[in-house]
Amino acid sequence: MQKPSIVILDSYPANPGDLSWDPVAAHGDLTVYEHCPDDPAEVIRRAGCADIILTNKVRFTDELMAALPKLKLIAVQATGYNIIDTAAAKKRGIVVCNVPGYSTNSVAQLTFSFILDFFTGVGEQSEAVQKGDWCNAPDFMFYPRKIQELAGKTLGIFGFGTIGQKVGKIGADFGMRVIYHSRTPKTADFAEFVSLEKLFAESDVLTLHAPMTPETALVVNQERLALMKKTAYLINTARGGLVDDAALAEALNRGRISGAGIDVLTQEPPPEDHPLLHAKNCRITPHVGWASLEARKRLIDILGEEIKAFLAGKPINQVNR
Repeated sequence: MQKPSIVILDSYPANPGDLSWDPVAAHGDLTVYEHCPDDPAEVIRRAGCADIILTNKVRFTDELMAALPKLKLIAVQATGYNIIDTAAAKKRGIVVCNVPGYSTNSVAQLTFSFILDFFTGVGEQSEAVQKGDWCNAPDFMFYPRKIQELAGKTLGIFGFGTIGQKVGKIGADFGMRVIYHSRTPKTADFAEFVSLEKLFAESDVLTLHAPMTPETALVVNQERLALMKKTAYLINTARGGLVDDAALAEALNRGRISGAGIDVLTQEPPPEDHPLLHAKNCRITPHVGWASLEARKRLIDILGEEIKAFLAGKPINQVNR
């Protein structure tokens, strides 16, 4: 049997050069592009003869897939797959697979990096020491900032899938009260299902872990931000489109909430005048919650298994059955 042609359109996010694509290359003739513009003509030029395409952020419309006659599998290098017209792919006999679950630990870790930064401020305290403030202190210690315990605080979680539950368990281990809201209640002895309004009103930390859908778009908006405590913090390591960026920036600048930890934005990379880049007490990381070395290796290994299973006629992680 002739080896399939495999094209990776945008390899850099998953593998900037510190990992191997061998788990994918083992199943066909592999061509790798580090970056690819989200432009149909360029995709056709690079992958017009591909049987299998791996994409991270390049979108696939019905029109684009119509111009790729050999295409039989699109493997998304992520969990979210809203960049693919899955119905059109199904109509054309193209299998679409995603990679669920590979970054759970990584995203939960970044979520608590934000939370611990806000409540403990290790970096801020270290900077004060580096400036010489401790050397000049009249006592054996000093207070460059307020420190708070997480125990007894309320952790609110919007979206209670694998990542949301992982974050909730960590919060419970810190002694936090855990509440959550999702489409359907789930069985969890460490967390309480609440209404969306109660979630916003009672959380000391509100963290987002829901997929981007028409129902979840802009769930954090001016009206719901007004429900939050002035002492509360918002964390978003899920999808940028869940948050009205301008409304959040206004809430931060006016002191309506205490701070925000943001890993994802509606527009990435952001323009220089993005409202959150200069908002008060807003920590921003460049969409790296999923990107630990271990998570990226796991991602590539799973992609290899997906291609192997597809070629055997038993696709796994298919999202358009």
